[in-house]
Amino acid sequence: MSNKVEAIITRYQRRRERLIDMLIAVQESEGYISDSSVNVLASGLNLSPLDVRETLSFYHFLRDTPSGKHSIYLADTVIARMNGYQEVKEALEDAVGCAFGSVSADGEIGLFDTQCIGLSDQEPAMLVDGIPFTRLTPDKVRTLLAALKAGVSPAALANPKGYANDTFDYIESLVESNIRQPGPIFFGQKVNIERVISDAVTQLPVEVIDAMSTSRLRGRGGAGFSAGLKWRLCHDAPGETKYVICNADEGEPGTFKDRVILTHCPEQVFAGMVIAGHAIGAKEGIIYLRYEYRHMVPYLEKTLQSMREEKLLGRRIAGNAKFDFDIRIQLGAGAYICGDESALIESCEGKRGTPRVKPPFPVHKGFMGCPTAVNNVETLANVSRIFEKGAKWYESMGTKESAGTRLISVSGDVDKPGVYEIEWGISLSDVLDLISAKNPRVAQISGPSGECVSVAKDGNRIFSYKDLSCNGSLMVFSYERNLLDIIQQFMHFFVEESCGICVPCRAGNVELYNKISLIIEGRAVEQDLDEILAWSKIVRGASRCGLGTTSPKPIITSLLAFPEEYNQRITTQHGPLLASFDLNAALSEFTVATQTLNSTSSDQSVEVSK
Repeated sequence: MSNKVEAIITRYQRRRERLIDMLIAVQESEGYISDSSVNVLASGLNLSPLDVRETLSFYHFLRDTPSGKHSIYLADTVIARMNGYQEVKEALEDAVGCAFGSVSADGEIGLFDTQCIGLSDQEPAMLVDGIPFTRLTPDKVRTLLAALKAGVSPAALANPKGYANDTFDYIESLVESNIRQPGPIFFGQKVNIERVISDAVTQLPVEVIDAMSTSRLRGRGGAGFSAGLKWRLCHDAPGETKYVICNADEGEPGTFKDRVILTHCPEQVFAGMVIAGHAIGAKEGIIYLRYEYRHMVPYLEKTLQSMREEKLLGRRIAGNAKFDFDIRIQLGAGAYICGDESALIESCEGKRGTPRVKPPFPVHKGFMGCPTAVNNVETLANVSRIFEKGAKWYESMGTKESAGTRLISVSGDVDKPGVYEIEWGISLSDVLDLISAKNPRVAQISGPSGECVSVAKDGNRIFSYKDLSCNGSLMVFSYERNLLDIIQQFMHFFVEESCGICVPCRAGNVELYNKISLIIEGRAVEQDLDEILAWSKIVRGASRCGLGTTSPKPIITSLLAFPEEYNQRITTQHGPLLASFDLNAALSEFTVATQTLNSTSSDQSVEVSK
């Protein structure tokens, strides 16, 4: 094992920032990351074992104990629970012979829950050794497990036609793209990336930045920051070494558009990275790809290699002797928090995905302490089309404050889940008609961290940065759904995904989850609602990153949109004790503590008498 780990360290040139790559490689080779492997990695990278463990322990998909020859991760999301998740989970436990969170007696299969894996349009879904399986049913699960036990590999089960794993056909055979409405930017005519890159690199960097500013493109990752301004700040920042990072860590439940972009037009994204690199003066780009999409790596690597062969990546790009730029893929390892750009940068450096305190901002001090422009997949794909069609063409679409189009990932109670390209300015009602929403009552805009709106009250609201500033996810829930159960699930997600560094986020979200649970149980009083508002203000105001500042929103926005859901479950307080206080449980705990204390005292008396 020591020789294998040493070879892995050498493969990554003993670069400390490649630690996550090394941990993944060790796990793929050995099945898990043992203490001895941790020690070898630490020695080879001049770190302490605790330094390595600090990173290892942070990520959901990295394992330091044997987890079975095959590891199954079943996505536990609101959408999955609407479509038979519980029945699928029970079928898996029955077929494997163990409960979730454990490994079968023969050591063959481990069962684990995970959060959203970017497949909300086709859930229930799971990953088996990293290979996705969708639209699961109990019968399908039993058939898959029987074949797996018979020695058929997950890749062979998911790819019966035997497509090469670096081809589009392979990716599309594993997971449906469900492109419901292509538009002027995406999924229509391919961008001529050779012409786009050639034209862009003949311009001065400031001219490229000016074009981006003219287009009024804003970041599609959620914050909506001006792409042109971000590039200008990074270009002007002092330092010879600069980086471009593509954020492909879409982890917001209900969001999967970036997966579809990378399936159908990865070169459009990579061309955007090349243009960004020229604009800011970078020589290296990194695409940070969430671990749940690792089945796409061979396909994306092949696309990058084709661009190198066409002189669109590497040295002297498109004949520009002064411009060298290349891109590498950095896999994440399972952490929603790494969608935050500073946490993502920490992860790219081989560390825990802990958000940084700002300032300094990444454009001034980012990856490896150097100025870094971080843009997401959709933003960079927009860049390529803008340089093909022109900034004025792009600016002509949308609204005054929201130029261009917007991709939305649609799931929930709709007849046509999938990906839609819409123009900014369209109303919520029109979108619901477009996607064939079924008896819609609730629209969850931008995932759990977004806004819960009433279809009846808010149907005329429009998608724009001044109103419904959708970050790419639209979940629809009908009148038949229990709204508070959905909100509870959203809060559970934030509890699970908090990095834990901020007390308000780490502890406050647990308390908010407990409060929503009390309301569901009918044991909350008016004071509990008051405390929800007070604690939400603390969590949002004292957390260092976007997770904490948005995590109370499922409760706050649903309380504003549907106050009756909460008020009808509020009970009246009788006497000095809150309805939520369980006197019997408290007395039971006191009794156990007293018995333990008495037992300990008795044992000590016996020891003294001896």
